[in-house]
Amino acid sequence: MSSSDPFTVSQGFKWLLGIAALMVILGALKQAEAIVIPVLLSFFVAIICTPPLAWMTSHRVPPWLAIVLLVVGLVVFGSVLVLFVGSAIDTFTLRLPTYQTRLQEEAVKLVPYFERLGLPVTRDQMLNHFNPASLMRLAGNALTNLGSLLTNLLLIVFIVIFLLLEATLLTDKLHKALPSAEKSLDQAGNFVRQVNTYLVIKTTISIATGLLISLWLWILGVDFAPLWGLIAALMNFIPNVGSILAAIPAVLLAIVQLGVPDAALVAAGYIAVNVLMGNILEPRFMGSGLGLSPLVVFLSLMIWGWMFGPAGMFLSIPLTMIAKIALEQNPSTRWIAIMLGN
Repeated sequence: MSSSDPFTVSQGFKWLLGIAALMVILGALKQAEAIVIPVLLSFFVAIICTPPLAWMTSHRVPPWLAIVLLVVGLVVFGSVLVLFVGSAIDTFTLRLPTYQTRLQEEAVKLVPYFERLGLPVTRDQMLNHFNPASLMRLAGNALTNLGSLLTNLLLIVFIVIFLLLEATLLTDKLHKALPSAEKSLDQAGNFVRQVNTYLVIKTTISIATGLLISLWLWILGVDFAPLWGLIAALMNFIPNVGSILAAIPAVLLAIVQLGVPDAALVAAGYIAVNVLMGNILEPRFMGSGLGLSPLVVFLSLMIWGWMFGPAGMFLSIPLTMIAKIALEQNPSTRWIAIMLGN
C-alpha cells in the first residue's frame, strides 16, 4: 500500500463527514422552520437597514434615535403592506373560482385549432393535460402563504431592533475581544460589505421592477396591479426563472379579464422590464462577480423551497449568494465559490 493511501482515505472521510453534518443541519433547520424563517427575514431586513443607519450615525444622529426612526418607518411600511396585501389576497381568493372557470373556457376554445392541425384532442383531454386553471390555483395558494408569512411582522420587527442595536456596537466589541485577530476582522468586514452591497443593489432593483410592473398593469387595467408588482419585486430575487413565475398569474388574469391581445401586452411588459433591469442595469451596478450559475440557482430553489416553502424560494438566492461570498474570503474554499459562480 502506498504512503498516500491513508491521506486519500482521510480526505474522503472528511468529505463524507462534512456532507453528513450538512444534511443534519438542513434537517434541523427544516424542523425549526417556524423560528428560522422570521430570523432569516430579520437578518435580511437588518442588513438592508444598515446603510441608512450608518449614514444617520455619521451625521451625528444618536444611534438610538436612528434606530427608532428606522423602526418607525418599517412598522408604518409593514402595516400598510399587510393591510393592502391581506385585502387584495382575500378578494383574489374569493374571485378565484370565477377566474378558473373562465380560464377553462378559454382553454377549450383551443380545441378546434388543434383539430385543424390534425391533432385529435378532446375537451376532456385538454382540461386534463393543459389546464391553466390549476396554475391559477397554485398562484392563489402561494398568495395565501405570503399573507400568512406577513403575520410574523411584529416578531420580525422586534428581532430587527435588537440586530440594529447590536450592529452599532459589534465592531468595537470585536476589536476589544480579538485584538490580535486583525486580519480575520478585516476579512469579516470585507464579507459584510460585499453582502451589504449585494442585498442593497438587489433590493433597489427589485423595488424598481415592482413599481414598473405595477404601473404597466395599471395602465392596461389589470386587476390587483400593485399586488402583481409586489410579486414581481419578490420574485426578482430569483434570477432566470423568477420573472417567468411572477408573470404567469398576471398573464392568465389578463386573458380572463381583457382577452388574449392585452395579455400579450402584459407579457411584453414583463419581458421589457426584466430585460432592462436584469440584463442592463443590474450587471452594470452589481458587476459580474456577484452571480450564480443557472444550475446552482435551480438547485437552491429546490432545496430551500423544500425546506421553507415559498419563503425559502424567496430567500434561496440571497442565502446562496451570501454563502458564495463567505467562501470567497478563504483561499482554501475559494474554488467552491468559483464553481458556484456564473
